[in-house]
Amino acid sequence: MAITLTPQPLTQAVFAPFGDVIETQGSPHFAINAGFAERFQDLANIDVAADGGWPLISIFRGQPRPMPLRLTLMERHPLGTQAFFPLDDRDWIVVVAAGPDPRAPESVRAFRAGGRQGVNYARGTWHHPLIVLTPDHEFLVIDRGGDGANLEELPFDDAELVLEL
Repeated sequence: MAITLTPQPLTQAVFAPFGDVIETQGSPHFAINAGFAERFQDLANIDVAADGGWPLISIFRGQPRPMPLRLTLMERHPLGTQAFFPLDDRDWIVVVAAGPDPRAPESVRAFRAGGRQGVNYARGTWHHPLIVLTPDHEFLVIDRGGDGANLEELPFDDAELVLEL
């Protein structure tokens, strides 16, 4: 029997166990450039220095997956955080897992992020690879460069977790 996940709205309060929500709404800010700009800073805990790592800034371009989506894989980064911020004002989906068994249905959570919300997965947080709803959805990504194994994948071979929108 398949277990259906329905995404809930993304908020800092519900996402806190998995990392940071990156957004300007409700964030402290101040004027810069003689008042012609506002600065929102320190919006996420970027943690990439383990074992001599350094920050990488990339752009990912995602394509939609067929829905409903059967979850078959989760990944995590044990040596650093990984931040995604959309460059297009379009909704997207975040799937994370916590607990001793990230394959257990009660461990998996799905969130619908707005096009002005990013996430920063905490080091070691199990998450599904990028899920977008529209073609060519681009994201600014900050993660760790350097030596060491910073990607672990966990297949969900027999899991019956299905994401429905």
